[in-house]
Amino acid sequence: MKYGLSFVSAAAMAIGLLAGNPASAQVVTNAAQSQSGTYNVEPGHTQVGFSVLHFGFTNYQGVFSNVSGTLTLDAQHPAASKLSVTIPVDSVQTTSAKLNDELKSDQWFDAAKFPNATFESTSVHLTGRNDAIVTGNLTLHGVTKPETLKVHFIGAGVNALDKKYTTGFEATGTIKRSDFGVKMYVPYVSDDVTLRIAGAFEKQD
Repeated sequence: MKYGLSFVSAAAMAIGLLAGNPASAQVVTNAAQSQSGTYNVEPGHTQVGFSVLHFGFTNYQGVFSNVSGTLTLDAQHPAASKLSVTIPVDSVQTTSAKLNDELKSDQWFDAAKFPNATFESTSVHLTGRNDAIVTGNLTLHGVTKPETLKVHFIGAGVNALDKKYTTGFEATGTIKRSDFGVKMYVPYVSDDVTLRIAGAFEKQD
């Protein structure tokens, strides 16, 4: 029994060392304690998820990836923070390869004509220690409309694997796709699109 415990402890220590000992990483969970500065989107761990009600049967989900952009974070004065992101439309993925191609076509997002969706913040309003309402201009399918996201700060600290200072957020919101000229199958596929965004940002200065 003692040998078994020692072996497990040694194995856990070895794994921790090989992984850069992530368990020892110091992550703050109070947004005011995060570092102010300029951040770039970390695309490998940033996802823009969406969900629509499909013919009244399922809340069908998909995701966009390869997001780029910048965050200017003022931890002490959040209202001064700025966000600008670009989402390549042809990165859209669902569980159906056929649907992926359809969504990129001119019946839906028309990725060939409108290759990117963008979001540029216009205001940040703190609603709690780690929560804010972020309003900005969303451009999708060649149309720009003001939209609002509820943003929750998750944590910030040095990533134990790549040693880069990273901050992360979750954002949620709902848009009407018909507002942007994407009307295929409305109302059978819901006009309302629920967004759930995982945003990771790496400090540049």
